[in-house]
Amino acid sequence: MSKRNNQQNKQAARERLRAEREKQAKKEKTRRQLVVGGSIVAVLAVAGGIGVAIANMNEGAETKVSNKEWKSEAKKKAFAKPANTAGDKGTEVVIGKKDAKNTLTVYEDMRCPVCSTFEQSTGETLLKDIEDGKYKAQFKMGTFLDDVPQISGSGSKNALSALGAALNVSPDAFLEYKKVLFDAKNHPDEREDEYSDDKRLVELAQDVKSLKDNKNFEKAVKDGTYDKWALEMSKVFDKAKDEGITGTPAFQLNGKKLTVGKDNPPMSPEEFTAVVDQNLKK
Repeated sequence: MSKRNNQQNKQAARERLRAEREKQAKKEKTRRQLVVGGSIVAVLAVAGGIGVAIANMNEGAETKVSNKEWKSEAKKKAFAKPANTAGDKGTEVVIGKKDAKNTLTVYEDMRCPVCSTFEQSTGETLLKDIEDGKYKAQFKMGTFLDDVPQISGSGSKNALSALGAALNVSPDAFLEYKKVLFDAKNHPDEREDEYSDDKRLVELAQDVKSLKDNKNFEKAVKDGTYDKWALEMSKVFDKAKDEGITGTPAFQLNGKKLTVGKDNPPMSPEEFTAVVDQNLKK
């Protein structure tokens, strides 16, 4: 090999080495930029996540009202009972044909998950029976879940007060609104106290034709017009313990408790209809 060719080969090798070094240097620079940039994004993401979490906590703190605070505020308000009720305190809520021979008493708590399940599976059966005059229904609404230490809150009482505002519009509005609140897509876990939030209750009421954009209803909910009535309704429910009503949902037909199995409430349409039919006055 000539001396000239040897020098050319060495020069070419040096050029290739230089180019490779430049290529690696660029890769390293890009890698460092990506690492630094990624770290910044990660920090911002974490900071943003913390911000969102704090905002959500603050939002929850603003909307949730403790059981003690709710009752204290309710007792300060003037008593008002909704239209379409009877009794001195308006605690007799009976819906259906007046000449119906039979009376079904329904015990529910608006935070109760099993009540929500019953409404979704058998609620339509109950409503049809009322419409057909099979029985009239008396509703005794409890708020005992607000008093359970592990979950506490005021959602049961606040939702009951909102139901009072719906009942003041009409019995149908009461039934339709209760159905919406128990709907699977709306009903919260009982450990969550979403129904202590008036805004949430008004929002869900938009699914009821007679309550949609109903300013009187909305004002009654936000002002807590029927808060004291809700406390009176709670007292009526508490007295039912003497009749063997210890949980919800529960049903009595003409004063007789309806059960299946070992003191369980009838949950399916088939169970419910069978036990009702067995105890109807003919």
